[in-house]
Amino acid sequence: MVSRYFIHMAYDGSKYCGWQIQANEATVQQVLEHTLSTLLGRETSVTGAGRTDTGVHASHFIAHFDLLSSISDPSSDQFVFKLNRFLPPDIVVYKIVSVPAEMHARFSATYRTYHYHISTIKPLYTRNYSLYVYGELDTESIGECCQVILETTDFTSFAKLHADVKTNICRPTRAIWKKVENGYVFEITADRFLRNMVRSITGTLLDVGRGKLDIEGFKEIVDAKDRRKAGSSAPAKGLFLVDIGYPDY
Repeated sequence: MVSRYFIHMAYDGSKYCGWQIQANEATVQQVLEHTLSTLLGRETSVTGAGRTDTGVHASHFIAHFDLLSSISDPSSDQFVFKLNRFLPPDIVVYKIVSVPAEMHARFSATYRTYHYHISTIKPLYTRNYSLYVYGELDTESIGECCQVILETTDFTSFAKLHADVKTNICRPTRAIWKKVENGYVFEITADRFLRNMVRSITGTLLDVGRGKLDIEGFKEIVDAKDRRKAGSSAPAKGLFLVDIGYPDY
């Protein structure tokens, strides 16, 4: 009998070319699969909740794998402890949980939430995890654009060009630009995200905050359905996947 397990984990994406396995590149999935396979004594493939881009971080990530029930219990505290000892310091597993066979890390997820961190003072200890922006931003105008985002479903203007996806339709349920100590956090939740989507939205909102673009201009970018019309993508280092939701879990 085969059992399915969810891995609750986090990672610092600074040194990785994203989550998904790529030829001749270090990725989080590749490192995790190699470590799991070594400890379990058999080839073990892992499916992630999404494909974070190069340099993007995850403070909360879910992946699943299948295992014959006759093999050792990977949900035990001892196995998780051993797994963390073998994993590099920039990847951590918090727990492994047995789930119903129909649960899927990617396709069962109902929403994802991302945070983009911006610092208004030159960052020191967080320099690899936030974008430094000089001067105050027009948060009122940015907030109006966040409302436009909530009313939008076609995010072609913020999608990576020539990406292999069937649709650019996403359904956001939250988009808010929050003032925090020494900076801002852009928070966005949706049922799914396109490659580079959050970073390109953030870069365009920064243009709004700096007065380079007004709300009408932002609406025109959305309606154009043309990535070339939007602003430059914000650097990957400020972006974190922070939450993933599943029904009845």
